[in-house]
Amino acid sequence: MKTQTLHMIVWKEDDLYVASFVELELASQGKTKKEAIANVKEALALYLEDENVDELAIPTVKDVSTQTIQFP
Repeated sequence: MKTQTLHMIVWKEDDLYVASFVELELASQGKTKKEAIANVKEALALYLEDENVDELAIPTVKDVSTQTIQFP
């Protein structure tokens, strides 16, 4: 099995934290950052449960950064 690297972003939305993978349309939430990260890792394990990881088409993302913009 080859090793994959996934990038995760975590942000606060109202009273919850949201954790989401950049490469996959997979996200979860929790009351704390730690809980949100644990929940999205669990969601990833369930997502991969019936998948052949070596044949899974995950986009390659080499660098992730965040930017803040102002708009009206």
